[in-house]
Amino acid sequence: MMEKVDFLVIGAGVSGLSTAIKLQKYGKVLVILKRDFGDCNTYYAAGGIACSGPWSEDYEGHIKDTLVAGAGLCKKDVVEYVVYHGTERIQELMDWGLDFDIRDSGKLDLGKEGGHHTRRVLHTGDLTGRSVHKTLLEKARSLPNIEFRPYQMAVNLIKKQGECAGCYILDVKTEKIYTIKSKATIIAAGGIGKVFLYTSNPDVSSGDGIAMAWRAGAKISNMEFVQFHPTVLYHPEAKNTLVSEALRGEGAILKDKRGNRFMEGVHPLNDLAPRDIVSRTIDRVLKESGDECVYLDISFKNSEFVKERFPGIYNKCIKFGIDITKEPIPVVPAAHYSCGGVTATIKGKTNIPRLFVVGESSCTGLHGANRLASNSLLEGLVCGHECGEYIGKTIGSQKFQKYGVKEWEADWVVDSNEAFVINLNWNEIRMFMQNYCSIIRSDSYLKRARRRISILRDEIHRYYWNFKITSDLLELRNLLDIADLIVRSALARRESRGTHYTLDYPEKADVIRDTIIKKPWL
Repeated sequence: MMEKVDFLVIGAGVSGLSTAIKLQKYGKVLVILKRDFGDCNTYYAAGGIACSGPWSEDYEGHIKDTLVAGAGLCKKDVVEYVVYHGTERIQELMDWGLDFDIRDSGKLDLGKEGGHHTRRVLHTGDLTGRSVHKTLLEKARSLPNIEFRPYQMAVNLIKKQGECAGCYILDVKTEKIYTIKSKATIIAAGGIGKVFLYTSNPDVSSGDGIAMAWRAGAKISNMEFVQFHPTVLYHPEAKNTLVSEALRGEGAILKDKRGNRFMEGVHPLNDLAPRDIVSRTIDRVLKESGDECVYLDISFKNSEFVKERFPGIYNKCIKFGIDITKEPIPVVPAAHYSCGGVTATIKGKTNIPRLFVVGESSCTGLHGANRLASNSLLEGLVCGHECGEYIGKTIGSQKFQKYGVKEWEADWVVDSNEAFVINLNWNEIRMFMQNYCSIIRSDSYLKRARRRISILRDEIHRYYWNFKITSDLLELRNLLDIADLIVRSALARRESRGTHYTLDYPEKADVIRDTIIKKPWL
């Protein structure tokens, strides 16, 4: 089956929804989701949106903190654009019905997080991502030119004459593949956290958008910079439970098992140091002590304040028998955010005509070597707006390209009786990436990971071309591509910078450069 649609958006988080809302003025928009509407990183973003404007008037400070966190690799013009234009996008959210938390004085309640030297984080309790997602989704659903299809997974991009002509889509429930031809295809498919054993990301974060764009010949930048969130709940029954940095913004302190504060003297901001520094310090403490976790303590604060400010974290911890108003929270670092991705402009433009990438799947230069806390939702809003308006004004009125697009053909494939192989390979990838390529790296570790990738690639390639395609198989294939990109990028960077720390090159190099990977034959 083949369909035509003006604009295809892959993903329905903050960047995908923002793009779709702007695009619908210029034609029909189809938004596909791999799972249901709440299965995206945006929904689980706890901290808030870092934004300067009438409420703080701190544009220059926000820019400076972003550049410092990015460790020399931010593109200053991109940072300035996002910071200065973020005010308009925040106001738009408010106009659409989002109510940020207000202080008793009537002013917006501004939080403070790691790497920020002042309070500038807008929030709705500790459920800001959920509120942003709900507001954008309600707005998008009110617009007749936007169609949503959940449980649809992108398989491969379609390229014709060097341009992106659309995408092959798997209906996850029927396991049938169909073809979408589009004037423009926008990847907003989120992050890569599931390539690691421990992550704050939901299960859908398997790097599908980046891997698919890579296979089509898109340039990929800075994949070695994977941000580990310092504080994810450590509990045998907990899964992907982020303990927001906003707790430390309100005074929570990190301690080891013996009650020692280990961040004092490590950085001028102590417990509110940038995430890469806190994660590395926790990693060191755990390795030196042999402990399984460290502890985040806010129990000394007024209990009613804690419950009101952090209702999501409080209720989640209570489910696991932890009362954060009375006892510290056991935490460990976990993969959280990819600072690298498909090389793209603020408008989402890539090196492939008619292919656009926004949000965490992209690398615009905003985050550099380490994302400043709560800048991701801001990027999704600003770049989604810019991308939608740009595509609409430049491509919206064009006719469909005349080149033909073939439908998916796979008459030779059969059902597999070896589905357990997918789970084995999935677990192996996540295990060796966690052990060899996470917070602290070395060339020897990375080369071990590279050898495992080479062996698995042959096996997964054979499986992909001979057996019926399922969403699990597609995710496995994408995870392997992401692991390969991270390892190759990490080996190419012979220095330690931002989130990339290697024992072989512990200092920053004098030359500042991006790591760019592109298939040489495309």
